[in-house]
Amino acid sequence: MVERCDPNQQTCKNGFIDLNLSSHLESFPVNMLSDLSKLLGNSLALNKATSSISSNFAKTTRNRRLLADGFPEWVSSADRKLLQSSSPSADIVVAQDGSGNYKTISEAVAASNGGTSRFVIYIKAGVYNENVVIKRSMKNLMFIGDGIGATIVTGNKNAQAGSTTFRSATVGVSGDGFIARDMTFVNTAGPQKHQAVALRSSSDHSVFYSCSFEGYQDTLYVYALRQFFRNCNIYGTVDFIFGNAAVVFQSCNIYVRKPMSNQQNTVTAQARTDPNQNTGIVIHNSIVTASSDMKPVQGSFKTYLGRPWQKYSRTVFMKCTLDSLINPAGWAPWSGNFLSTLYYGEYMNTGAGASTGGRVKWPGYHVITSPTAEILLGNFLGGDAWIPSCGVPYTAGL
Repeated sequence: MVERCDPNQQTCKNGFIDLNLSSHLESFPVNMLSDLSKLLGNSLALNKATSSISSNFAKTTRNRRLLADGFPEWVSSADRKLLQSSSPSADIVVAQDGSGNYKTISEAVAASNGGTSRFVIYIKAGVYNENVVIKRSMKNLMFIGDGIGATIVTGNKNAQAGSTTFRSATVGVSGDGFIARDMTFVNTAGPQKHQAVALRSSSDHSVFYSCSFEGYQDTLYVYALRQFFRNCNIYGTVDFIFGNAAVVFQSCNIYVRKPMSNQQNTVTAQARTDPNQNTGIVIHNSIVTASSDMKPVQGSFKTYLGRPWQKYSRTVFMKCTLDSLINPAGWAPWSGNFLSTLYYGEYMNTGAGASTGGRVKWPGYHVITSPTAEILLGNFLGGDAWIPSCGVPYTAGL
């Protein structure tokens, strides 16, 4: 409940700030929700305390083996087949040339059944210039494209043009169980337009496999709940992986683009608002490097692994390759005294930017020397129970 309620409250507040209306917040009823948020936070704390004994017992007894085909247990066998198949069957086909059931993705989404069973929409190669909204009632949808760079959905909504960050998303997903494979999601607004989201997800148990997310500031909004990204490309400049989901990125390529002349790059901006929330960003076995436009000028811009969007921001990079563009300090501050309440960790990273000798000396920053609860992926996502059935390769351990 908290994962859905608290981000929505925070998003409402952020919308006022995006539209330069922050002076109106004092009189807006959203402040009436603050007491509710505190009550929910207290409930989380109580739940965390009472569940610690049983959860510790479960960790010692849980069978952590992957399935024989290398996928975790939470992805159904049917979804595995869909993700592995070179020619999966589809319920609806989208094609701009008229060879499918519909010419736009939005029409296909509107025609989906939104039921409990998997509903597959095959989107043929093409550039689809539209903003797609998948409502909370539209559960278990799956998008299958013809590959990164072939099936592209693109938009250009942005903060400078009057959109809130939340509403700027080219594709916004709220329905649980969403899966996307072999697609590119783009926001073409450019760095000068500031907040401009390519994809926003608050879909619980959502999976993105072999997809690309391209933008500048705020490219990928991992808004809430449990999400898994595998073999994906993410491009951006400022806070381009951000939000308050419990999200894991595995075997992904993270490309830092050239920002505006007065900007610095920050890969992540995690938004945990309560220390008892089970949210955070974990980036595992991935590469952080400069994009082609950034490489010639990377020495002219500072690039950091992240900065704390909210007080209890939690982010871990583990067993990643960090290229030379990463600033020796590693992490950048935000406004506010978040440096002791956040949790930032690095574990066994390699590459020219991975040295921790010059890293920040914040109380909340940790050089992790042995596996801890913060980086046990199966525990963090509960991934052993749902990822394998999606058919996506997944590693629960290190």
